[in-house]
Amino acid sequence: MAHPPLPAAAIAEHMIRNVPHGAALGMEVVSVSEDRGSLRVPWREDLVGDPDTGVIAGGVVTALLDHCCGLAIKAARGDTSMTATLDLRIDYLRPAQPRAGIVAEAHCYKLTRSVAFVRAQAWDVSPDDPVATAQAAFMLSGAPA
Repeated sequence: MAHPPLPAAAIAEHMIRNVPHGAALGMEVVSVSEDRGSLRVPWREDLVGDPDTGVIAGGVVTALLDHCCGLAIKAARGDTSMTATLDLRIDYLRPAQPRAGIVAEAHCYKLTRSVAFVRAQAWDVSPDDPVATAQAAFMLSGAPA
């Protein structure tokens, strides 16, 4: 029996509370809609890659982009079914500002029966000046809602 689609906000809250690395990094929901999601990681000293610069580590940006892509897919599908990252290309465009949190926004622009395609970007101050961009493909499990 098929379940009705979950509200996008419930999907987003599920992801940041129930996925361990999302919770550990302190991810916060910025927004979520039909095929888009936006998350934020606030600056914390324990997330800094180089103490001399005070800049959030690149691995945190990678995790944020990956997680945000998953959110966009789940919002597009209307469920919390599992996804697996098949391909994640990230282009780092510049270092983040010292002591700045990072926001990411992703758009799931194509769903097939078994693969989702997503584009995303991360920024510190303005989406017009991204820190990194991403292009990704994810394997889907289960039938879409």
